Order: sequence, then C-alpha cells, then structure tokens
Amino acid sequence: MFAIVDIAGFQEKVSEGEKIRVPLLGEEAGKKVTFKNVFLVSKSDSDVKIGTPYVSGATVEAKVLEHGKAKKIRVFKMKRRKRYRRVKGHRQDFSDIEIVSIKVGAAAAKKEVDAGENK
Repeated sequence: MFAIVDIAGFQEKVSEGEKIRVPLLGEEAGKKVTFKNVFLVSKSDSDVKIGTPYVSGATVEAKVLEHGKAKKIRVFKMKRRKRYRRVKGHRQDFSDIEIVSIKVGAAAAKKEVDAGENK
C-alpha cells in the first residue's frame, strides 16, 4: 500500500514504515503529525483511488523523528576581468519522519462506489 501526499509543498510517495526526509516541519521531535492532502491511495494494482484533487477521508499519519540541517553548499558568483567574486553558504533545515499509517475513510470508499454506479 502506498500514497502520494502533499508534505510541505512537495508531493511525496510514501508507504507504511518508510522513513523520509522532508523540509522542516513545525512539530517537535517525537510528536505525531497528520497530513490530509492525499492525492492518491493504492492498496493494490487494481484498487487505486485518485482524488480530484484530494481523496476525501484519506489521511497519512507520521511521527517526527528529528530535525537537523543538511550539508553546507557553496554558492560562488564571479564576473570575469572585473575582480568580482562572492562566496555564500547555505544549509537547508529538514525533518526526518516515519510514516506510521495510511488511512482511507469509509466516506471515500462509499463515494467511489456511488460514482461507479452512475456510469
């Protein structure tokens, strides 16, 4: 089972038990966070629910493991023959999360059945 979910403005493909690194979240380490913007849920190849734009009643629950900063990158600017050189560094903040569960509500399942009967 996997889902495609909106986490901090990025679409991530997640499955239960998976650990991923995402942009910094506002929750403390050890707390649970719920993502409600789920674009797609797939239980198997034949059982796929696609949202318009979101799957109603579907949520993804995750646990925040830790926060940190990525390795430093150097940004170097130069204009030739002008003695202009600038070096800047940047470290991106991140959160490591573990996906605890992917839930699809009964309302979403009922809506899918009703849509199939109308065809």
